[in-house]
Amino acid sequence: MKNTTIAVLSFLWFWANFASNNNHVSAEAGLKPNIMKTFKKTFLVLMAVVAVSLTSCKKDDDGGDGGGAGEGTMTANVSGSGSFTSMEIATVATETTQAGVTTIRVQGSNAEGRAIVLTISPYEGTGTYEISENSVFTFATYSETDVNNPLDTQFWNAPYENSGVVGEIQISEKTDTNIKGTFNFLGKNPDNGSEKSITDGSFNVNFQ
Repeated sequence: MKNTTIAVLSFLWFWANFASNNNHVSAEAGLKPNIMKTFKKTFLVLMAVVAVSLTSCKKDDDGGDGGGAGEGTMTANVSGSGSFTSMEIATVATETTQAGVTTIRVQGSNAEGRAIVLTISPYEGTGTYEISENSVFTFATYSETDVNNPLDTQFWNAPYENSGVVGEIQISEKTDTNIKGTFNFLGKNPDNGSEKSITDGSFNVNFQ
């Protein structure tokens, strides 16, 4: 898309300059001066429109390869805690739209009380979404709960204060019933300052 847009821009730029630098064209073609001015203005407007479309294209439309999670699960590697695979019965995706803003949440937990929650807002189609302090409505959380004491839960959140870019969520495929993608992030525990790196994450989850 980007290359095509650049090519169109170049074409329009050439003709706008041709028309501007060759005033004799109007005389030879039998065009009146006001018609020629309209001709040039039209090209300039088209150039502006194409330029805006180029700069407003999504920053990164690469949604990745979807990862290798089995249907109905989330998987990842968690530093200091080992591999993670959610139970299908405890894994779900939701999609809501309020005031024109669509939010998608994917979450899953396993039998050991470990869980991962991913939130994207606003959701704008397949592609890559950065997890950073500049995009506070797109975030990720890893948690560990003592199954014998549910009140004892530790969270590692991304982003966090002064975190910069600490991960990304890639959406490779989405239908009305299912969503697939990959993710990675560095989470920080707000209570003790510890960090956990969540890598090689992937999900293949059905919508609730």
